[in-house]
Amino acid sequence: MSKLNFAAIAFAVMFSGAALAQSTDTRGACKADYDKFCAGIAPGKGQIVACLKSKRDQLSDTCKKALDSRKK
Repeated sequence: MSKLNFAAIAFAVMFSGAALAQSTDTRGACKADYDKFCAGIAPGKGQIVACLKSKRDQLSDTCKKALDSRKK
């Protein structure tokens, strides 16, 4: 395997791990808010995040911070 291919694969793995950690953090921080305000929303296409953002004024501070830390 060439050094360039290895570097590309390593970069992809590191980036996907960071994205996964970020979404896991958001899920944990917003679980209670999701259960309260968006339980009927199916995952996919950003629908849950959109639901939570539409209820922003009612969300916990922890969830607001997690949503704010997501990549825009």
